[in-house]
Amino acid sequence: MTLLEAVILGFVQGITEFLPVSSSGHLVLGQALFGIELPGVAFEVTVHLATLCAVCWEFRARLASLVRGAWSRDRRSLAYIGLLAVATLPAAAVGAGLGDALEPAFERPVIAAAMLLLTGVLVWSIRYFSRRATRGRPTLAGAVGIGLAQALAILPGISRSGSTVAAATAAGVDPRRAAEFSFLLSIPAIAGAAVLQAPALGEAGAVLGSVPLGAAFLTAALSGVLAIRIFLRMLELRVFHRFAWYCWIAGGAYLAAAALWPALRG
Repeated sequence: MTLLEAVILGFVQGITEFLPVSSSGHLVLGQALFGIELPGVAFEVTVHLATLCAVCWEFRARLASLVRGAWSRDRRSLAYIGLLAVATLPAAAVGAGLGDALEPAFERPVIAAAMLLLTGVLVWSIRYFSRRATRGRPTLAGAVGIGLAQALAILPGISRSGSTVAAATAAGVDPRRAAEFSFLLSIPAIAGAAVLQAPALGEAGAVLGSVPLGAAFLTAALSGVLAIRIFLRMLELRVFHRFAWYCWIAGGAYLAAAALWPALRG
């Protein structure tokens, strides 16, 4: 992997991690188009750590508030943290129990392209769910639903942010609060993935080199901050559902190309 390729894939990861267009799906498709062979999912975990830094930075005030609330045993803060914990469990269970079984899906770009079409449907649904969403936070049942949506997003091509915000608004949570819950929920998800894949990171550094990995990390962190701000701004402008068109066009275009050129099917 060259430095330029590392920067490009880092940017793709950062800008798509929080936008509802599936970062994992774009990495799989990007690898297929560039012809890059990566050592497992180690590179993806590296750039995911960068986006973890991005979300912690953008929501540092909210995180500090939750930490202070937990320290002082504030019931509202503890309840919110409890909902985040409940929503984390489904993805943690699927990742720990089925992680190895799902890994081959990351080598099939046509799967990622097909799942992008489903992501488009989920993103488009937010337009309708948000009209009646008024809650400030999900109920316990809503948190379970959001957690199941996050577990589904382990598949490449399913947007974690898109699916969890769709599930939250379907549970009646205000779109802005749904986005906040989704971003905070990404912290244990990304950190957990990094812990599970930690042994592979050393191998990735040896194979790819520390300079390309470092460049990808920095690019992903900066573009991740930008993506969060775009995400929230488009929610405010009520044009968030337009991301669905991108998902449909990107997924459909790749599937059409794969039908013409079998080498793209994976």
